[in-house]
Amino acid sequence: MHLMKWLYPGMGFKRWLLVFAIGTLCVGLGVALIFNYKYIDSIEEAIFRFVYTWRGSYSYGFTAIAGALILGLGSALMLVATRHIIRAVITVLMPEGTSTRLVDLVYEKTRLSRGPAVTVIGGGHGLSVLLRGIKELTSNVTAVVTVADDGGSSGRLREELGIIPPGDLRNCLVALADTEPLMEKLFQHRFEGESNLAGHSFGNLFLAAMAEVTGDMETALRESSKVLAVKGRVLPASKESVRLDAILEDGTIVEGESHIPEVPGRIRRVRLYPQDVTPVPSALEAIRTADAIILGPGSLYTSIMPNLLVNGVAEELRKSRALKIYICNVMTQPGETDGYTAAMHAEAIIRHAGRGAIDFMLVNNASISDELREKYATEGIEPVTVDEEAINALGIGFVAADIINQSDAVRHDPDKLSRNVMRMIYDFRVS
Repeated sequence: MHLMKWLYPGMGFKRWLLVFAIGTLCVGLGVALIFNYKYIDSIEEAIFRFVYTWRGSYSYGFTAIAGALILGLGSALMLVATRHIIRAVITVLMPEGTSTRLVDLVYEKTRLSRGPAVTVIGGGHGLSVLLRGIKELTSNVTAVVTVADDGGSSGRLREELGIIPPGDLRNCLVALADTEPLMEKLFQHRFEGESNLAGHSFGNLFLAAMAEVTGDMETALRESSKVLAVKGRVLPASKESVRLDAILEDGTIVEGESHIPEVPGRIRRVRLYPQDVTPVPSALEAIRTADAIILGPGSLYTSIMPNLLVNGVAEELRKSRALKIYICNVMTQPGETDGYTAAMHAEAIIRHAGRGAIDFMLVNNASISDELREKYATEGIEPVTVDEEAINALGIGFVAADIINQSDAVRHDPDKLSRNVMRMIYDFRVS
């Protein structure tokens, strides 16, 4: 019965229904005292006469049965009335056209609020894929997002307005949003044509305007989260304008995140310019208080590393007692991780963030179709080899699972990915 959902464990409803019942009982007792007990005697006498006329005999059990029936009726009326009172209030606050039943919304919100505190560090498309799935399992999610992007719409806004690039931040907001599809399409809409707006997404422009109105991007993200009904938080790793540089093994220095994949040669390490970059305090706090910290998925050097190079982030990551999981990419990336194995991905993170930055890796073990292998091979992309012994030699555990969707391309699947991440959190987290 739908009404009984209000009595599910963890709803926080039964205790207040009991308080309401006690209050109603007190009111009834007070009324009885004011108007004298004779009215209660009259009710009991009426019950006696009815039963005696019907059966020719009477016992106190009939009074108790009548009392129990009245109690049950009163309880049902209280429950229904309370539900409709709450609905009347919530209907004013809920978006118009919401079809989900109120009890389901309350239950879902309560369930998600009891989930583990998860801080996800990264950027790019991969991060938003994970957030899209994990928001269905916990609402205690904080995304710490890179601010090194210097290409496309984000790069133009960064150059023209002097703000941190909003693109990855926008994608994370939309991924965590619990709003109608039209709003999501609006934020992801990209203008076409030949005007100055061409290439810009509406969401980027919205965040840029909100940053000017509120004074900074962190506040802009917080206020935008209310518009999109975001489950969790999205935070930039820093509010400073930075540039990501790569130092190749031959000593060549590539300046700018968007140029790094364009220059041939294996990357030795990456760095931020300026090097002394102030972190967002709430981002450090999110790492410090997390039950689990997730690195990736996403571009190893251009999405994950920039966050770890912000002052204090790698240090807090190493010191944290949270479970630290790195989600390894499924395919190599031209110009970044050509020929990289899974262990080489992890080793690169340790080289930049220090030992203790990763406890476990999550790697894909689903086979990739020959058709897609051939398609990617023409672009110089191949599946990342899972070299188990080399991973263990780094002092890192790993879990292999099917975490991909390969309908027309090889991508992480939001549901598979988030379920496996949450399973690892519950299995391996230290209480």
